[in-house]
Amino acid sequence: MTSRFSDAVSALNDTVFYWDDLTTGFIYETATRTVTETDVVAFAALSADYNLLHVDAEYAKASPFGQRIAHGMLVASMVAGLNTRTTVNALLAPSLMGLLEVKATFPKPTFIGDTIGVKIEIAELSATSKPDRGLIRFLRSAINQRGETVCICDVLMLMKRRPEMG
Repeated sequence: MTSRFSDAVSALNDTVFYWDDLTTGFIYETATRTVTETDVVAFAALSADYNLLHVDAEYAKASPFGQRIAHGMLVASMVAGLNTRTTVNALLAPSLMGLLEVKATFPKPTFIGDTIGVKIEIAELSATSKPDRGLIRFLRSAINQRGETVCICDVLMLMKRRPEMG
């Protein structure tokens, strides 16, 4: 015996979006996540980036920020991670072929204790010389609990096109 729920989950599991299914201007959002001291310390150890603005509270207190800030690449990594947890990403994942480019900018600092969510926009779709693939550009904007944009990741990916039925 199946339920409406299990039928819906099965249908969702069988759904794949291809490059041809997408439109520019489509926007979706992620869940949120709080940046913790543990995140910053673990990222410093993993990356070997022990910049004093990230790991020394007294040094950071005297900085223009007045407190420690999260590593920019930590925040960009969280942006990527939050994206992977979306239903939209789950529907796109089987047709995503590879990451080609990431450009990250950081208009505001992210502090320990900040909570970020990500607004993702399909900014551009471009055909390639190969008919079975296309390029997709996402703009992923991390927004903190104060409504400030703290990180913008411009991401270019290679994606499968819908297979031709023949």
